[in-house]
Amino acid sequence: METRRLGRTDLQTSVLSIGGLYTSSLAGGESETRRILQRAVELGVNAIDTAPAYADSEATVGQALQGNDAPLIITTKLGGRPQPFNPRDINALRQSVDESLRLLGRDCIDILMVHEPDRPQQYPWWTSYDPLGGPALELMEELKTAGKIRYQGLAGTTVTEMTSLVESDCFDVVLTAFNYNALFREAKDTVIAAAKEKDLGIVLGSALGQGFLTRRADEEVKAKPVWLSEARREQFLAYYNLLDEAGMTAAELCLRFAVGNPDISTIPIGCKTMEHLEASVAAVEKGPLPVDIVNRLDELAAMLPHRPYEEPMILPFGKSYRGPGIANMGAAVQVGKLEL
Repeated sequence: METRRLGRTDLQTSVLSIGGLYTSSLAGGESETRRILQRAVELGVNAIDTAPAYADSEATVGQALQGNDAPLIITTKLGGRPQPFNPRDINALRQSVDESLRLLGRDCIDILMVHEPDRPQQYPWWTSYDPLGGPALELMEELKTAGKIRYQGLAGTTVTEMTSLVESDCFDVVLTAFNYNALFREAKDTVIAAAKEKDLGIVLGSALGQGFLTRRADEEVKAKPVWLSEARREQFLAYYNLLDEAGMTAAELCLRFAVGNPDISTIPIGCKTMEHLEASVAAVEKGPLPVDIVNRLDELAAMLPHRPYEEPMILPFGKSYRGPGIANMGAAVQVGKLEL
């Protein structure tokens, strides 16, 4: 598999990596995770992204990797542990990293990220913004000196504050999610442009929209559920028409679109099964999309260049809708309904 430079780190990462939400009891547990990781290594995948917030993913990955000496790049995160979580308690943050190391069976974490430092009013990570400061940054420097982590990063879902955090030049890698894919482009001239300027490695999360770009909902879109704006409705109907004309699956189209951007270092995919992994690898091995399809996607993205204010972060096609905001996502994560 193609590898790409992960920004200013000394790491070369496979263009596809494993997203850790489903390498957990939310999917096949330890036995299926072991199969997925073994097959991933065989296919040239060399990186996995997990987090304390991904159910028991860290423990599951650690168990599945026992006896596997492949040189995998491991990313995990700060955030949500221990409860009640206080992002300014440096001792608790330190304990969380020690727990990550224990669960993963590692002496060193390759990349430690601050998990969702940008969601409004979720956690007050920073004591100042200019210059950027807070216990998380202090701890990361301490951990690098101690040899417990190699690089530090951010993993977020917005663009304005994330761009500011990237421009602080305090991080080596950024994971951006929900804002750059076949239809959404908010991160292109914001987070991604800033990361490229600062030479940060760019990890593209949710290239499949956690399922809403790959699960067709033609009739639901035509009926226009209450949360769906008219502009988004027209965009999705045009997207479905393009899928029919292109003669490829939505997953293939979305992955090939993502790998077509040379600024993206790696794309985590949430594999529930080994077959899901193999299909994703087969898709990206076909290379970037033809220029005519890329041009069509650019036209579709331009139909709605910015997300409507009230639009759910994860478009809830085929799911019950409980109103806008991040609460929907939290509930979905806990019951294991999200798909990357």
